[in-house]
Amino acid sequence: MSSADAGALPPPSFDQFLILGPSSITLLPVVAVLLAAAYVAGVVRLRRRGQRWPWLRTVCFLLACLLLAVVTGARVDAYGQLMFSIFMFQQLTLMMVIAPLLVLGSPGTLLLRAVPHRGIGNTVLRIALCGLRSRAARFALHPALVIPLMLLCFFGLYLGGIADVMLRSPIGHTVLEAVFLVVGILITAPLVSSDPLPRRTSYPSRMFDIFLEMQVHAAFGLVTLFAATPVVRYFATAAPDSWEVDPVRDQGIAGILAWTFGELPLLAMLVVTLARWQRRDRKRAREDQHSADEEMDAYNEYLQQMQQRAQDGDSGRRS
Repeated sequence: MSSADAGALPPPSFDQFLILGPSSITLLPVVAVLLAAAYVAGVVRLRRRGQRWPWLRTVCFLLACLLLAVVTGARVDAYGQLMFSIFMFQQLTLMMVIAPLLVLGSPGTLLLRAVPHRGIGNTVLRIALCGLRSRAARFALHPALVIPLMLLCFFGLYLGGIADVMLRSPIGHTVLEAVFLVVGILITAPLVSSDPLPRRTSYPSRMFDIFLEMQVHAAFGLVTLFAATPVVRYFATAAPDSWEVDPVRDQGIAGILAWTFGELPLLAMLVVTLARWQRRDRKRAREDQHSADEEMDAYNEYLQQMQQRAQDGDSGRRS
């Protein structure tokens, strides 16, 4: 963002964040609209065929699209190019809120069920299945990749100086937002996705990954909170002088956000994981009990048959 555009913005406030203002690059808001339209079309197609689709999944996905359009298309995106705390809020929202909501919407399952299995629909399904079963997909969704991706997005981008270079252009700012969203999907899918993934992560492994993610958030939050100089040099002079923004203090706010706001969605994932783990164990217990009951019934029937044969044999010898 140019200094002239920055000077035209009033000081940041909540009401200013939500104003729909023209952005230099509107790629992600357009992607949000297209995703929402495609999802709704899939749900409508299922309804017309008499098939049900969970309303909670629809709410999650459409809410994610709405948040994506607002976070990257409203004026908050312009403020995110000038203040580290607001940019951190965007990053955390993209990675830890929007990405999990998209995953919880189960778009993969909807695609498999809604797209027609003939014509161009069959081609789309073949491409989707080939991509899902590819080695690249298995590698990208491997649970061991979760923590390296988290470290790269926080410590690598900021402390390594990559963000400082990319944030100096609107294109770099948008690319970073897209990276945060994609990484959020990659680290969330193995934890909470119900779609047919190329590999399934065990529940203990999910719990371990969530625990480590919380430590990454806490560590990065502490680093930025107690740093005496700006971690990202770009934000040291990005905000207009009339706003009287202290870059070190603003950086501390970004650290607090990384530590608190970043961990709240992880706690929600932890609750979801525990609930699913318990539900799976209960289902297995019922299946095991049902199988044991069937075996017991079969054994009792076998004993009754043996007893009946013994009685028939005694009756034959007596006669």
